[in-house]
Amino acid sequence: MKSETKLTLIKIIHTLIWIFFNFVIFYMLYAAIANKLDLWLWIGYGFVFLEGLTLLTFKLHCPLNLLARKYSNSQKENFDIYLPSWLAKYTKSIYTSIFIIIFIITIYQILN
Repeated sequence: MKSETKLTLIKIIHTLIWIFFNFVIFYMLYAAIANKLDLWLWIGYGFVFLEGLTLLTFKLHCPLNLLARKYSNSQKENFDIYLPSWLAKYTKSIYTSIFIIIFIITIYQILN
Protein backbone atom coordinates (compact mmCIF):
# COMPACT_ATOMS: atom_id res chain seq x y z
CA MET A 1 0.00 0.00 0.00
CA LYS A 2 1.36 3.45 -0.91
CA SER A 3 2.16 6.02 1.78
CA GLU A 4 -0.52 8.37 0.45
CA THR A 5 -3.14 5.61 0.71
CA LYS A 6 -2.04 4.77 4.25
CA LEU A 7 -2.28 8.44 5.25
CA THR A 8 -5.76 8.69 3.72
CA LEU A 9 -6.87 5.60 5.65
CA ILE A 10 -5.49 7.05 8.89
CA LYS A 11 -7.29 10.34 8.21
CA ILE A 12 -10.59 8.53 7.62
CA ILE A 13 -10.24 6.45 10.79
CA HIS A 14 -9.17 9.48 12.82
CA THR A 15 -12.12 11.51 11.54
CA LEU A 16 -14.59 8.70 12.31
CA ILE A 17 -13.23 8.43 15.87
CA TRP A 18 -13.54 12.22 16.22
CA ILE A 19 -17.19 12.03 15.07
CA PHE A 20 -17.86 9.19 17.52
CA PHE A 21 -16.46 11.25 20.39
CA ASN A 22 -18.66 14.17 19.34
CA PHE A 23 -21.71 11.95 19.81
CA VAL A 24 -20.35 10.80 23.18
CA ILE A 25 -19.54 14.30 24.46
CA PHE A 26 -22.76 15.90 23.29
CA TYR A 27 -24.88 13.06 24.67
CA MET A 28 -23.06 13.52 27.97
CA LEU A 29 -23.80 17.25 27.90
CA TYR A 30 -27.48 16.58 27.15
CA ALA A 31 -27.69 13.90 29.86
CA ALA A 32 -26.06 16.12 32.48
CA ILE A 33 -28.25 19.13 31.70
CA ALA A 34 -31.43 16.99 31.54
CA ASN A 35 -30.48 15.23 34.78
CA LYS A 36 -30.53 11.93 32.91
CA LEU A 37 -27.73 10.28 34.84
CA ASP A 38 -28.12 6.94 33.11
CA LEU A 39 -25.79 4.12 32.12
CA TRP A 40 -24.92 5.84 28.82
CA LEU A 41 -23.62 8.88 30.67
CA TRP A 42 -21.31 6.70 32.76
CA ILE A 43 -20.20 4.77 29.67
CA GLY A 44 -19.40 8.16 28.15
CA TYR A 45 -17.27 8.99 31.19
CA GLY A 46 -15.49 5.67 30.63
CA PHE A 47 -14.76 6.51 27.00
CA VAL A 48 -13.47 9.97 27.92
CA PHE A 49 -11.32 8.46 30.67
CA LEU A 50 -9.83 5.96 28.20
CA GLU A 51 -9.20 8.74 25.68
CA GLY A 52 -7.50 10.82 28.36
CA LEU A 53 -5.39 7.86 29.45
CA THR A 54 -4.40 7.24 25.83
CA LEU A 55 -3.39 10.87 25.36
CA LEU A 56 -1.38 10.82 28.59
CA THR A 57 0.35 7.61 27.52
CA PHE A 58 1.37 9.20 24.22
CA LYS A 59 2.48 12.55 25.71
CA LEU A 60 -0.75 14.36 24.77
CA HIS A 61 -0.65 13.14 21.17
CA CYS A 62 -3.18 10.88 19.56
CA PRO A 63 -1.51 7.62 18.50
CA LEU A 64 -3.04 8.08 15.05
CA ASN A 65 -1.28 11.44 14.81
CA LEU A 66 2.03 9.75 15.57
CA LEU A 67 1.31 6.99 13.05
CA ALA A 68 0.35 9.52 10.38
CA ARG A 69 3.68 11.32 10.90
CA LYS A 70 5.35 8.29 9.29
CA TYR A 71 3.56 9.10 6.04
CA SER A 72 3.66 12.91 5.99
CA ASN A 73 6.03 15.70 6.91
CA SER A 74 3.25 18.30 6.77
CA GLN A 75 3.25 20.92 9.50
CA LYS A 76 -0.48 21.60 9.09
CA GLU A 77 -2.65 21.07 12.16
CA ASN A 78 -5.07 18.91 10.17
CA PHE A 79 -2.61 16.75 8.23
CA ASP A 80 -3.96 13.61 9.95
CA ILE A 81 -7.70 14.30 10.09
CA TYR A 82 -10.44 15.70 7.86
CA LEU A 83 -11.18 18.83 9.91
CA PRO A 84 -10.57 22.51 9.30
CA SER A 85 -7.12 23.48 10.53
CA TRP A 86 -8.41 25.74 13.33
CA LEU A 87 -10.63 22.96 14.69
CA ALA A 88 -7.86 20.37 14.53
CA LYS A 89 -5.60 22.79 16.40
CA TYR A 90 -8.06 23.54 19.21
CA THR A 91 -9.98 20.25 19.50
CA LYS A 92 -8.37 19.21 22.80
CA SER A 93 -9.00 22.64 24.36
CA ILE A 94 -12.59 22.83 23.12
CA TYR A 95 -13.57 19.34 24.23
CA THR A 96 -11.70 19.52 27.52
CA SER A 97 -13.66 22.70 28.31
CA ILE A 98 -16.95 21.04 27.38
CA PHE A 99 -16.03 17.99 29.46
CA ILE A 100 -15.28 20.16 32.51
CA ILE A 101 -18.71 21.76 32.12
CA ILE A 102 -20.30 18.31 31.85
CA PHE A 103 -18.46 17.17 34.97
CA ILE A 104 -19.55 20.23 36.98
CA ILE A 105 -23.18 19.84 35.88
CA THR A 106 -23.09 16.11 36.69
CA ILE A 107 -21.77 16.79 40.19
CA TYR A 108 -24.43 19.48 40.66
CA GLN A 109 -27.18 17.06 39.55
CA ILE A 110 -25.91 14.32 41.86
CA LEU A 111 -25.84 16.65 44.86
CA ASN A 112 -29.36 17.97 44.26
